[in-house]
Amino acid sequence: MTIEGEKQPDLPISDRPSSAEAEELEGERGAAADEQETQEAARTELQQLKEAARFATPERAVAVLEALFFAAEKPLDLATLGEVTKFSRELLESALAGLQTTYAAGTGGVALIDLGGRWQLRTEPQTGAYVRRLLQVKPLRLTRAALETLAIIAYRQPITRPEMEDLRGVDCGAVTKALLERKLIRILGKKDEPGRPLIYGTTKEFLELFNLRDLTQLPTLREFQELSEESRRIVEGEAETPVAAGLSELAADPVVEERIVQATADSESALAQLESAMERADESAKSTATVLAPPAPPETPKAE
Repeated sequence: MTIEGEKQPDLPISDRPSSAEAEELEGERGAAADEQETQEAARTELQQLKEAARFATPERAVAVLEALFFAAEKPLDLATLGEVTKFSRELLESALAGLQTTYAAGTGGVALIDLGGRWQLRTEPQTGAYVRRLLQVKPLRLTRAALETLAIIAYRQPITRPEMEDLRGVDCGAVTKALLERKLIRILGKKDEPGRPLIYGTTKEFLELFNLRDLTQLPTLREFQELSEESRRIVEGEAETPVAAGLSELAADPVVEERIVQATADSESALAQLESAMERADESAKSTATVLAPPAPPETPKAE
């Protein structure tokens, strides 16, 4: 019993958290402990890799790089390989050389492709259809307009859209947008001329798509002209080897022969179109030069 106006003593407040709060605190402590354990395990693994790299043999380096290329979804360069393996640069280069010999193009179903300082294991073109069927993926297909525009950009870069349209003779807006979306071309900047048009160039994805180390591997006009004859020599050479002993009978098939003739005609037609486009480009360049720098008027003789 208390007297009115008398202060009642304060009741003790419990410091114990509720069950929900206790579970939350316990979960946070558990997550922090797991994170710390994961970090310690990663540091331990890194130290083990550094120690193993000191005693790695060339055979071990080849096996490690083979596994990395097999598992990687993108091309790998020396910097990435060194960061992952902790191998020396000399050991990595030696292992790469060995793998390039083992997985040389044309020796099996998989080849190690050099993409300009980056390497990737890829299926050979002859086996690509089977892989696509297994994975249920559609091959990347480009329309004729896209291929023409992409070829112009590859050979004439840096190039503006009006210059592309001048060479093709048609609008290139939709095609250029599609190539940008597929990351086969990119915007390099703006040209220093009236209107400041955008200039375009190819990307590393373009090199990867066509298995090129760099742009210097693009075929020249002379190589286009010699393509048909060179292809025939390759087929004839393969027909003489024991591995392709049945090719001679296959080549004698009238259906196959007709297809070869058609392919040759298509190749010559494409070459003619390319030469015509280059001639139009040269004429356009000469016309532009004449407009920008017209010849000086002849001097009038002075009266004596």
